Amino acid sequence: MSLHRRMGNMVDAFRPADGPPPRTLLAFFRWCLSGAWGGLTLAGIASALAGVCDVLTAILLGMAVDAVATGNPTDPWSEQAALIALFLGFFLLIRPVIFGLSTASSSVIVGPNILPLVLSRLHRWTMGQSVTFFDNDFAGRLAQKQMQTARAVTDVATEMVNVVAFALASVLGSAAFLVAVDGWGALALLVWLASYFALIRFFLPLVRERSGARASARAMVTGQVVDTITNIKTVKLFAHTDHEDRAALGAMAGFRERALDFGVVSSWFRLSLMFIAGVLPVILIGGSVMLWRDGLATPGDVAAAGAISMRLSQMTGWVSMALMGMWGSIGEVEDGMKTLAPPHALSDAPGAITLNRVKGRIDYDHVSFAYGRETGGLDDLSLHILPGQRIGIVGASGAGKSTLVALLLRLYDVEKGKITLDGHDIREVTQESLRQQIAMVTQETAMFNRSARDNILYGRPDASMAEIETAAKAAEAHEFILGLEDYAGRKGYEAHLGERGVKLSGGQRQRIALARAILKDAPILVLDEATSALDSEVEAQVQEALARAMQGKTVLAIAHRLSTIAELDRIIVLDRGRIVEAGTHEDLLAENGLYARYWNRQSGGFLGLDEAAEEAAE
Repeated sequence: MSLHRRMGNMVDAFRPADGPPPRTLLAFFRWCLSGAWGGLTLAGIASALAGVCDVLTAILLGMAVDAVATGNPTDPWSEQAALIALFLGFFLLIRPVIFGLSTASSSVIVGPNILPLVLSRLHRWTMGQSVTFFDNDFAGRLAQKQMQTARAVTDVATEMVNVVAFALASVLGSAAFLVAVDGWGALALLVWLASYFALIRFFLPLVRERSGARASARAMVTGQVVDTITNIKTVKLFAHTDHEDRAALGAMAGFRERALDFGVVSSWFRLSLMFIAGVLPVILIGGSVMLWRDGLATPGDVAAAGAISMRLSQMTGWVSMALMGMWGSIGEVEDGMKTLAPPHALSDAPGAITLNRVKGRIDYDHVSFAYGRETGGLDDLSLHILPGQRIGIVGASGAGKSTLVALLLRLYDVEKGKITLDGHDIREVTQESLRQQIAMVTQETAMFNRSARDNILYGRPDASMAEIETAAKAAEAHEFILGLEDYAGRKGYEAHLGERGVKLSGGQRQRIALARAILKDAPILVLDEATSALDSEVEAQVQEALARAMQGKTVLAIAHRLSTIAELDRIIVLDRGRIVEAGTHEDLLAENGLYARYWNRQSGGFLGLDEAAEEAAE
């Protein structure tokens, strides 16, 4: 392995973070960069050595001037052999090696590793947030915040290595040289540095504040644009291009105003810096000339002081703009931290156990959940489902059907009561192992912009191609998958489906989702209107496949089309979050209650959802 590769591997770019992200700035930086301090320290030392080289360059220049001024011009080689050797060794060997090490440290250790290290940690933490967290924000904005924050942390770390360590070493080396020449020069440098830092202290908080506001406005633009593009079909169907354009322009106008605010501060900062940078050469060169006039400094000292002052003056602008960039990045980190670092609303309990394959007994014990409101959701519901039992769930819109399933998946925590799976309170098991026990097909099927093969394989990533095709055939999806072709010419199972599966019909998306669930082969199967997007002929075929897939599994099937659940072992009817009827299809018809009313009104169609209209008609 090459030296550069070994240097690049000094930092594990995908090392998990230690615990949750803190909510204070310095602690958040430590959380982001933990595990990278060794590489950053090496890069900082290399950068500091490069800064010292700058000072040594000026000192060697002064020594050369003194040698020329005092030496024999007819035979310089014999008198100055040691200086010439030092000069050649420094400029041809030592300086190139040190600057090469500094560049390699920055571009090999820091550059390729810090961004993926921070981004992977932010992404893992964000993925662990509850569904509510994602419901309350733009997907595009969250993605922008992750990238923005990771890039800003990387920029701060990089500038600390490349600029702060370099500049600090240069200033300390310069001060040491000036002390050696005359203490007044060092004192002048310290006074100038005090003025310089006072200026920075005044401006950088403004830069930080306005940079954070600019970053927030930029993320809002991204969120607005991504939201429009994601729903572009709806935009076109409702002829709202102008409306979306105005919304985007409004977000862009907000970003423009924040960018102007930042630009004004940046301009004044730059002007002030140029003035104070011009003061330094005047002080140091003028002072050293006065010392030379009084015989207290050599011409080489004047030349070295001049070179150092010019270098520091030039560095002032570079360092200051870098510091402004760092403070701007810190503002962006603070803005991203507010969005991305909140604690998880749903987390695994300390010591949560990992479930192995369960038998499938589910118990709801006096469960209440109303999404934090007074009413809605479930109200003191108890339900006991034996392993392998197939349950149909019926009710008008808002009766609590989806809540019943969402609580089982622990997308939310119950507010009262408990849910157990094979006797385990689901709050005391890991969320990952809980959801591995459940396969689900929803009415609104979720597709990735990946191949058909990858979308089905999501059910069980270690499945073979033969198993994928078997699942696709069981879901009546194999034939149409073979006919797929995407824009890149990929065909069949390798064809990509487009964002959210937009290149497929609703029925095709649902059949791929069914294939995914069949491949998962979990002990519990949840069907939420799983065949609603299928035509009658395909639905009949898929129902046969579902009947086979249900064998030996605990099944919860939500349906508005009652004919799809009539053959299940038991049907429960929900109304306002409570179970008002339960039994077989025949038993419920015989009761002549709410289920019978739904059945009679439906006549093989869909369950009507407007009970208020029905009651008004009665």
